[in-house]
Amino acid sequence: MVENQQKIDQFKSDILSLCMNTKLQRSKFYDYFFLLKENLIKHFDMEHCYLFHVSENKLKPIDNLELMNVDVTLDLIQPYFNGNKVVKLPGFFREQPFFENHTDVMPLIINDKIEAIIIFKYNPENAPVQAVLTEEIVGAISASYSFLTQNYEVYSNEQKYRKLYGMTDLFHSTMDIDVILENVLITIEENFPGLEVELILSNDQDRQTRVKIKPFDYLSERPATIESFVSGELKEDIAVEQNRRLLNVPIKGRQAIYGILQVKAPVNYSFTSPEKEFIRMLAQASGNALENAKLYHQSHRLITDLQLINETSHRLNMKLTISEMLLFLQKQMLKSFQPLEIGFLFKEDEKYIMTEACTELFNRIACNVYIQHVEKHFHSTQDPLFIADFSRLISGDIEYKSIMAIPMIVEEDIIGFSLVLHKEPYFFSFDSFKLMQSLIHHSSLAISNSVLREQLQEMVDQDHLTKLYARSYSDSYVEKAIQKDDSGMFLLIDIDNFKKVNDTYGHQVGDDVIVQIARRLQNEIGKRGICSRWGGEELAIYIPNISDIEAIEISDAIVQMVPNVTNPSVTVSAGMITWNKSSRPDFKNMFLQADIALYHAKRNGKNRLCVYEKPMELQY
Repeated sequence: MVENQQKIDQFKSDILSLCMNTKLQRSKFYDYFFLLKENLIKHFDMEHCYLFHVSENKLKPIDNLELMNVDVTLDLIQPYFNGNKVVKLPGFFREQPFFENHTDVMPLIINDKIEAIIIFKYNPENAPVQAVLTEEIVGAISASYSFLTQNYEVYSNEQKYRKLYGMTDLFHSTMDIDVILENVLITIEENFPGLEVELILSNDQDRQTRVKIKPFDYLSERPATIESFVSGELKEDIAVEQNRRLLNVPIKGRQAIYGILQVKAPVNYSFTSPEKEFIRMLAQASGNALENAKLYHQSHRLITDLQLINETSHRLNMKLTISEMLLFLQKQMLKSFQPLEIGFLFKEDEKYIMTEACTELFNRIACNVYIQHVEKHFHSTQDPLFIADFSRLISGDIEYKSIMAIPMIVEEDIIGFSLVLHKEPYFFSFDSFKLMQSLIHHSSLAISNSVLREQLQEMVDQDHLTKLYARSYSDSYVEKAIQKDDSGMFLLIDIDNFKKVNDTYGHQVGDDVIVQIARRLQNEIGKRGICSRWGGEELAIYIPNISDIEAIEISDAIVQMVPNVTNPSVTVSAGMITWNKSSRPDFKNMFLQADIALYHAKRNGKNRLCVYEKPMELQY
C-alpha cells in the first residue's frame, strides 16, 4: 500500500513538473497526453498508448485522424469493463491493424463517468497487470488525465480566443476582402489541423478575389447548406458520397448573410460544442468584417459611378456624332465592367443593325445566338436583361455565359440596345447591371439634354445630407430676392456645442441631428421661403415679404422648438437681420450682419436669438 502511494506521488509529481515547465511548447492536446504517456511507461510499464476520449457517446482519437475509421461507441465497449479497472483488449479492437500488438484497455473515470480510455501494450514478463495497476493507481491516472485535460482546455481556450481577438482586430483594421477571407481559412487550418474548409459565398459579390471561393447556388447546394444560409443557424450534415461530416456555419453580418463557412471532417469526427462556438464566432466576425468592407467598397464605387455618370453625361451633351458618342460609351463600359465583348445595335426598319462600336465577336456568326436571344426579349418587353449563366437557358456549347443587355429608349420606343458579354458565369454583379442601365439611359436621353441639365442642376443646388438647398443656390436666390421683394428676413442658425455631440455620440449621430433640424425647418417654413445648409452645422432661412414682428416670432419659435425635436437634444443660437425696400442691403453685407448677430448670441450664453444691431459690430 505504501509502495503504491509512493508510486502515485512520484507519478503525479513528474506530471506536474513537466506540465509547469514553461520551456515546453504544448499547442495540441496530444502534447499533454504525451506527458501522461511518458510517465505511464516510466512508472507502470504501459507502452504504445493510444488515447480515445468520449464525445457524444463516441470514442474520438487524440491527434491521429487515421484512427477515425475505428467506429466504436462507448455503449459497445462499456460492458467489457463490468466494474474492472483494466481488461483485456476486446476482439473487435484487435481486428484493427493499429492494435495488433496491444494487450489491454483501461477506462479513465471522472465523477463516476468514463471520460476516456487508454489502449496499451503490457509486457507479461512483468508482474500481472492487475497487480501493478491497482484501483488507487488507476484512480490516480484518471485524476492526472483530468488535470491535464483542464490545463489543455485553459490553454486552448486562451489561445483560440486570443487568435479570435487578433482576427477581429485585424478584420476591423482592413477593408481588403482578400485579407479577411485568407485569414478565415488560415485560422481554421491552424486550430483544426487535418480538417478541410470551403468558403461558399453568395453570388452578389461585387469584385473578384484572389481567394478561391465557391459561388452559392440554390440549385446545386446540399439542403443542409441552403437551410443554414436561409436560417442563419449552424447545420451539420453527412456527405456520404464524400465520406465527410460537414459543418455549415453562416457568414453573417448585421444586415445580411453573405455565405457559408463549410468545415469538412472525417465522417466519424464529432464537433464539440466549444469547437462549434469558436467557428461560429469566427464566421460572425468575418461576416461583420465582410459587410464593413463591402459597404466601404460600395461607397467608393458609388462615388466612382457618380463621377462616371457625370462625365458621361457631360460628354454626351457636347456636339458629338453618333459614332463618337458610341466609341466614348464603349471606352467607359470596357473600363467599368471589363467585358470581353461589347456591342451597340440600332433599330432600322424593325431590324437591329450593328455599329462600328461593336467588338470583333459581333462580326462573326457565333454572335448570332446572343443577338437573337436579346432581340426576342426586347420584342416583348422593354425591361433590361441580366443573365448570370446563359448555358442554363439554351442548349449547346455556349462560350459566353454572362450577359447584360440594356435597351435605348426614347419617347417610350426602343431605338437600339447595348450588349456586353463575358465567358465566366456570374461575372457581372448586379451593381454593374444597374450602373450600365444608368449609362445607357443617359446616352438615350442625350437627345433630350435639356431635361438632363435640369436634373444635374438640381443635384448641384441640393445639399446631399439634409436635402436642403446648397449655399450656392441660397446666395443666388437671396441676391435676386433683395432686388425684387419689398422686405425680407435672413436667419443664420448654428448648433450649440456640436463638437461635443460628435465627440460623445459619433459623427453619424451628429449628421442625424443636423438632418432632424433640417426636416423640421423645412416643415415649418414650407414654400414660404427657402432653407439651406450654410456649411457644417450652420443652417439658414430666408423668407421674403415679411414684417419685423413676424420675423422675430418665427425665429424665436425655431430656437425654442429645436431642443424638443432633436434626439439627442441640442440647442441652437441664431442671428437674424430684416430689411425693407426703403433700404435694400447689399446681400454680402446682410450675410455678415447675420453672422455678427449669431456671434453675439453665442457669446451671451447660446440657446438664444439675437437680432442684428449696429453696436454689435464693436464686439465682433
